[in-house]
Amino acid sequence: MLSLHQLRLLRELAHRGTIAAVADALSYSPSAVSQQLSLLERNAGVPLLERSGRRVALTPAGANLVRHAEVILERLETARTELAEGREVAGPLRLGIYPSAARALASGLLVSLRRSYPRLEPWVWEVDPADAPDALRAGQLDLALTHYYESGDGEVHAPPVEPGIESRAVFTERMRLATPAAHQRGPTPAPDDDPVRRWRDANWILPTPGTLCHTSVTRLCEASGFHVDSWHRVDDYDTALGLVAAGAGVAVVPDLSAQNPPPGTVLTPLPLRRRSEVAFRGGSAAHPTVEAFIAALREALPAEIHHGKAP
Repeated sequence: MLSLHQLRLLRELAHRGTIAAVADALSYSPSAVSQQLSLLERNAGVPLLERSGRRVALTPAGANLVRHAEVILERLETARTELAEGREVAGPLRLGIYPSAARALASGLLVSLRRSYPRLEPWVWEVDPADAPDALRAGQLDLALTHYYESGDGEVHAPPVEPGIESRAVFTERMRLATPAAHQRGPTPAPDDDPVRRWRDANWILPTPGTLCHTSVTRLCEASGFHVDSWHRVDDYDTALGLVAAGAGVAVVPDLSAQNPPPGTVLTPLPLRRRSEVAFRGGSAAHPTVEAFIAALREALPAEIHHGKAP
């Protein structure tokens, strides 16, 4: 008989690539994970894994079994959701929030949830959107606030679609170019008054390469006709704004982080938006905690930020 627990381990292995990574994510020893997967192979009656050094690849039979596991685990989430309908929203709720939203919204979010659901026990985990799907699938998180970027011409900068994960849109922010009010050389004139191209010769404060934030900024500059690079590598928007105010360069920041910019900073709206979504395991879209989380998020948002679709 195929074990649900073992199927979950196989699904995790498909996403994480090594037994050590699966063990670390689920708080098991590598030997325990390896033993359970060996039992699953024995019960399946066919090879499911091919080992190559420290990495483990799925055989075609293993990959096919993972596809079935995704369906089974989604149906299990649907069953849990149906059991929760009509019941009081209570108990632990593990929430993942990306860092800039956590700084702006976490305290208001918790206040709203506790006021509306006194028996709910929300826990906040600051997590990068790229890490949220794995944490949701592993059961480390129940819900996660993630984001992606969309440029004015409709180009989307988003991570790949993740199996077993669904999402709902919550709010949209405009991105803004933060520039120093007093610039030593002044911005470079641009014939079409492109607010990005005007600063093509300035020092740029960029997020870490490989992140969606970095990709969205570099593509924004490329659309304005130049390649941008910098020695500055800053992911924290408050730090980036402080550097801008000090005259160290220019940066692109979202509305959430631009509510109270430091003196000496000018903010210019850009044709780039950050769209935030609540992500959850497939099959749990109708779970009462999803709507509770979304309502609390919207209540915690500054009034200046548009809910739902941006105009």
